[in-house]
Amino acid sequence: METETALTALTGLAHATRLAIFRLLVPAGAPGLAAGQLGEALRLPPATLSFHLKELRHAGLLTQRRAGRTLYYAADYTAMNALLAYLTENCCQADAGGCEAVCTPVPARKRRSSSATRRPL
Repeated sequence: METETALTALTGLAHATRLAIFRLLVPAGAPGLAAGQLGEALRLPPATLSFHLKELRHAGLLTQRRAGRTLYYAADYTAMNALLAYLTENCCQADAGGCEAVCTPVPARKRRSSSATRRPL
């Protein structure tokens, strides 16, 4: 991946709404989600959703397909993996002992609900 391509992808993700859209689409798999489903899930008006989907497509992070009158969006896993590879390709090169485990993505921990973190009165 070229630096300019990586910058475009990172710029596409550098907004809370676009990041939320992308994070919803990653687990949806290849079928993706209908635009209406995304809008409902994120409580976004159609014009706002359309703007952010356009930005993510411009960044090369989404694919779009039409089925009748419905537009479906899916994460572009090839682009996502290329961006991750670009960000980690030189991980720990200066460390002669190697640190492959440090450079391996680790799943995020599930957040505790606010009630679980509250202390009793």
